[in-house]
Amino acid sequence: MAIDRAAKLRNAEKLLRQGKPDAAITEYLLIVEEQPRDWNTANILGDLYVRAGQTDKAIDRFIRIADGLSEDGFLPKAIALYKKVLKLKPDHEHALLQAGEIAASQGLMLDARAFLNALGARRRARGDDRGLAQVRIRLGSLDPADYPARFDAARARILIQDTAGAIRELKALAEELAGKGRQAEAIEGLREAAVLSPEDDEIRERLLAVYLSAGDYARARECASTVEQFKAIAAWLDERGQSDEALTTLREAARLDPSDGELTTYLARAFVARGDFASAAEYLTVETAGDDSKLLLTLAEMQLRGGKLDEGVALVRRLLEEDASRRDDVAQLGWNIAEHAPEVGFMVVGLAADTAVAQSDWPAAAAALQEFVTRIPSHIPALMRLVEICVDGGLEATMYSAQAQLADAYIAAGLAAEARFIAEDLVAREPWERANIERFRRALVLIGEPDPDALIAERLSGETPFTSTDLSLRSDELPPFETPAAAVPASPPPPAATPTPAAPAPVSLNDRASKASALKPEGKKKGRDQFELSTNAVDFQSLISELESPPIARARTESVEVDLSIVLNDIEEPAAPSDAPDNAAADLDGVFAQLRTEAARRTALETADEEYERGLTLHRAGKIDECIPALQAASRAPRLRFATASLLGRIFCERGMTPQAIESFERAAEAPAPTPEEGHELLYDLADTLEKAGEVARALAICMELHAEAGDYRDISSRIERLSKVQSRG
Repeated sequence: MAIDRAAKLRNAEKLLRQGKPDAAITEYLLIVEEQPRDWNTANILGDLYVRAGQTDKAIDRFIRIADGLSEDGFLPKAIALYKKVLKLKPDHEHALLQAGEIAASQGLMLDARAFLNALGARRRARGDDRGLAQVRIRLGSLDPADYPARFDAARARILIQDTAGAIRELKALAEELAGKGRQAEAIEGLREAAVLSPEDDEIRERLLAVYLSAGDYARARECASTVEQFKAIAAWLDERGQSDEALTTLREAARLDPSDGELTTYLARAFVARGDFASAAEYLTVETAGDDSKLLLTLAEMQLRGGKLDEGVALVRRLLEEDASRRDDVAQLGWNIAEHAPEVGFMVVGLAADTAVAQSDWPAAAAALQEFVTRIPSHIPALMRLVEICVDGGLEATMYSAQAQLADAYIAAGLAAEARFIAEDLVAREPWERANIERFRRALVLIGEPDPDALIAERLSGETPFTSTDLSLRSDELPPFETPAAAVPASPPPPAATPTPAAPAPVSLNDRASKASALKPEGKKKGRDQFELSTNAVDFQSLISELESPPIARARTESVEVDLSIVLNDIEEPAAPSDAPDNAAADLDGVFAQLRTEAARRTALETADEEYERGLTLHRAGKIDECIPALQAASRAPRLRFATASLLGRIFCERGMTPQAIESFERAAEAPAPTPEEGHELLYDLADTLEKAGEVARALAICMELHAEAGDYRDISSRIERLSKVQSRG
C-alpha cells in the first residue's frame, strides 16, 4: 500500500523540529525506500545521518545518489555529491574514481588528475598493484598529447597482463611521435614494443625506419633480422655515400640467406669493382656469374691470382671458345695480371693472341703481345712470340721494333750470341739508325769482342759487310745477274809485256761516297725489274752530315751514342794519290758498293714513307694504338723524324704518358723543322710537358731558347717569369 509521501515529509519535519532526529530518519527512510529515485529526500536523509554521527550510512546514501545522478546524466550534481563523500572520507576510492571520470568528461583535466592520483596513492599504499595499474592506464587516456602518461599507461598494461594492448599503444605512440619529428621518443616506444614481441616483423620494420630517419645506422642494424631489412639499411647507407657500411650490411644479409643469387652476385660485382678480390671470392662462382662475361673474366682473374692456374686458364679458354670477340678483354686481363705475375699474364695474353691468329687477324695478335712487352719490356718468350707472329703476318714495322726489344732483352739476360745475331741483322737493315749500332756494340762487348768499335767501323765501311736476314725479298723474285757490257771485253786482250801495276791506293769512305754519288742513276724509278740487294753499306754522306752538323742547343733526351772515331778517322784522312791507272775491277767494286748503298737507302726510305702514311691514316681514323708503332717505325728516317716524333709526342701527351712524350719531343727537336713556326710550336710543347713533369730547370732552358728565337711567342715571357720564380725557390 502506497504511503502518503506528503504526510510523511510533514511528520519528519515536525520530528526534526522537536529534536527527534532518529524518528525523522525513520520517516525519511520510508519515503526513500518507497521512491528510490527521490534524490532530494535521499540527500536530506544522508545529511541526517551525518548529523546523527552515522557517517558510513551517510556516505553510502550519498554514493547511491551520486551514482544515480551520474547514470541519469546529471554530472555536476553527481560530482558535487562525490566531493561531499570525499569530505567525509578523503580516501574513498569509488568517489575518487567517479569524480575523476566525471571531471575528465567535463574537460576538467587538472581535477581529473587530482582525483585519479589520489586514488592511485590509496591503492599504492595498500599494495594493490593491479588497481594502481588501472589508475595509470586511466591517467594515460585522459589527454592524447600527454605522451609521458600514455607511455606509463602502456607499461601499466603489462602489469595487468594486457600485452597486446601495451604493444598496440606503443606502436601508436611511436607513429605519432615520429610524425612530429620526435625520433628519440618514437624509437623508445618501438624498442619497448620489440622487447614485448621480438618476432613482430612489423615492429622491427617500423623501428628500422625510425632508426634510419634518425641516422642511427648501428641501432638499425641491431634491429634488422631479415634479408630485406638488411637490404633496406644498405640502400639507405649507399644513398648517403657510406658504401663501406652498405657492403658490410649486405654481407650480413648474405649470411642470412646464402641462396639469394641476386644478392651474392651484387656483392661479387661490388667487391670486384673495388678491387677486393679476396672478398669477391666469397660470393663469385661460375653459377653466380651466369652468362656475364665480365664476371666470368673476373672470376678467372681471381683464380689466376689465387694460384688456381688450371681453373683460371680453363675458364679463359671456355670464354674464347664461346665468343672469340672476347679476346680483347682476355688480353686486358693478361696485361693486368702481368704487373704482378708476368708468366701467368703472358699465358693469358698468349691465349688472346692465338685466338686472333686463328682468325688471321695478325695485327690484333701482335698488338696484344706488343702491349704486354710494353708493360713487361724484357720478357723474352713474349718477344719471341711477337716476332714469330710478325713474320707470319708480314708485319715488318712491328717486327723490327720487337726485334730491337728482343735484342735488348737478350743483352740484359746475358745471352750474347742471340743478342749479336739480332743486333747485326738490325744494323744490316737500318745502318743509319744509331740505336741499332749501339745495340750491336753492346752485344759485341757482351760476347767478348776486344775492339767492338773497330769491328763496327770495318762492317760499316763495307770491307766485311753486314748480311741481313731480310725476308721481304725472296730469291725467286731476283732477276738474273747480268754483267755490264762495258765491264766485259769482247775478246781476251793480247798478252803484252807491261810493267806490273802498282797496288791501288786504299779508297777512303769519303772517296767511296763521292764516287757512289757520281755513279748514282738519275730519274730511274725502282720497279720489279730492278735488282735489290740486302743492306751492306751505309749512306755515309747523310750520316757524316748528320754527325758533323752543329748540335741544337736544346734539352736532350738520353739518346744512343756510338763511338765512330775509327770511321771518322778514315773519313778525315783522304786516300794517298796513286800514280797507277784506275783498275777496272776496283771501279766495278765501287759501282756495286754504291748500288748496295742506294738499294738499302731507297728500300728503307720507301718503307719509312709507307709506315708514315699508314700511321697518319690510322691516326685520322682514331686508331691510336695501331698508329703508334707505324709512326715509330717511320721516325727512323731522318727526313721524317720531325713530323713523326712531334706527332707521337702529342699523342703521348693526350694519353698522360709524360716520359714518352718528352722523349718523342726531344727526338723531334734533334731534327730540322720544316718551318720556323713548326719548330717554335714543338719547343713550346716540349717546355710545357717538361713543366708538367716537374722538370723546371729543363723547361726554363727550353723557354729561354724559344724566347731568343721567337721573341714574345704566345705566353713564353710570363712562363719564363713563373719558372724562374719556381726555380729560385728550389
